[in-house]
Amino acid sequence: MKPLLRIHTISLLSIVSCFFGCAEQKEGETKPLNVLYIMADDLAYQAISAYGSPISKLAPTPNLDRIAANGARMDAVYCTNSICGPSRSSILTGKFSHLNGFYKNVDGGDFDGSQMTFPKIFQANGYETAVIGKWHLGTEPTGFDYSKVLINWGGQGTYFNPQFCINGQDTVVERTRHSTQVIEDDCIDWLTQRDSEKPFMLLYQFKAPHRDWRPDSMYHDLFTDFDFPLPENFNDDYAGRPAAAENMMEIENHLNRRDMKQEAPLGLSRRDSMRWLAYGDKGQFWTPHDSLQGEALKYWKYQTYIKDYLRCVAGVDRAIGRVLDYLEETGLDENTLVVYTSDQGFYLGEHGWFDKRWMYEESFKMPFLISCPDQIAPSSISDELVMNIDFAPTLLDFAGLPVPDEMQGKSFKNALVENQSSSRDAVYYHYYEYPIWHKVQPHYGIRTDRYKLIHFYYSMDEWELYDIQNDPEEMHNIFEEADESLIADLRFKLDSLQVMYGDTASLEEMRLMTDTVITRVYNEPMKVTK
Repeated sequence: MKPLLRIHTISLLSIVSCFFGCAEQKEGETKPLNVLYIMADDLAYQAISAYGSPISKLAPTPNLDRIAANGARMDAVYCTNSICGPSRSSILTGKFSHLNGFYKNVDGGDFDGSQMTFPKIFQANGYETAVIGKWHLGTEPTGFDYSKVLINWGGQGTYFNPQFCINGQDTVVERTRHSTQVIEDDCIDWLTQRDSEKPFMLLYQFKAPHRDWRPDSMYHDLFTDFDFPLPENFNDDYAGRPAAAENMMEIENHLNRRDMKQEAPLGLSRRDSMRWLAYGDKGQFWTPHDSLQGEALKYWKYQTYIKDYLRCVAGVDRAIGRVLDYLEETGLDENTLVVYTSDQGFYLGEHGWFDKRWMYEESFKMPFLISCPDQIAPSSISDELVMNIDFAPTLLDFAGLPVPDEMQGKSFKNALVENQSSSRDAVYYHYYEYPIWHKVQPHYGIRTDRYKLIHFYYSMDEWELYDIQNDPEEMHNIFEEADESLIADLRFKLDSLQVMYGDTASLEEMRLMTDTVITRVYNEPMKVTK
């Protein structure tokens, strides 16, 4: 059994190649730019010390900071749908979820790999392309000369004993190394063995620091001599925000025994052991011992969570440092664009939460660091409003390749290289999945440089408005008290963006998208073939 669904793309690649033409270097011409695209899973901007948060100052990320020091830190990059698979699909295609077809992780089917993606364009223009690490889209990666992607645990992969599929054919299981270490080693191996006569475009993608936050053993003693401070809104009561109030991602109430590294009692069957470890997901009360209760229990859960999360981040930072060192040692750094990002943001205790999904800032905002020799000034900072659908056009633009008209995003290269604004005055968001896993109401909205307007529409009809300038923690919904002209202006911008991006379905049709069950074709392998 093939672990990934194969999608045939020969005709599409032919069209791309014929349309764009292969990039052939002539004598005296500048070498084509290599592209190293690095992405972690759920790695919050607050956890990167280049962004200067209190948490990151206690858990610095020196290698991620190297990318920012050599290039730019971007402070206004936003996800169009804050959940793993849909975000990855939008990044690959440059299109919103409702157009690329992958808008839910659960019951949303698999990614249509026959559609246009930026790796296919690089490949058709003479680049050697590869993806190594997390894929999480079900179907076999297309547009890559080499792929080695995680396939077990629903395609999410596991920290230990991870299973990988190589080129859609062979399944291998790693028995000794942590998944971050495996992906790190595989990246270096591919770089050393690639065709050095061709430029390369490599997606280097980690599972970490996704739930359930299991760090490599080398980091078990990290952060054991101090505790991390609590976020200011850690004890949020969600007043005035009914959608937030019905969440199921609270550190106090929804972290399970597996998250907290508890050991199941001996003698249980595998099924019963899994149930025991999952206890707490739905708000069931548990404590490791009866003497730990109330605020002390909540504090213990937070410290356990945040320390394991940041230990996983430390592993990612080390792995990124190693590939940056390799680029410098081989001279490739002189001709390689390096990007670091995450598939979305993440809550590190803000609002009392873990996970993502919401349009609130911590999960909506993505970290984005980028360096490009001789083009981006070192230690630059950009507040250009950017969405993840803009990544593909930007990478193509830096490489000098045309951007297909079907991509909805637009390049922000000039904002970095020439300090030219794209004149975008708002970004658009739409989240669909409900109720699992965390009972986040489907919603859409816009964010300008100052305001955020959100509409929760599935089983409630609630509007929220935030003045980010005066309320950066988004604790006060001012929709009912705001000036009518402000709301009218924001509603007009929202309607305009929905028309621009083709997201004009009725509320009834949007609810149907949430309710529709599309069975996944993807299956985990039944046996190891290699």
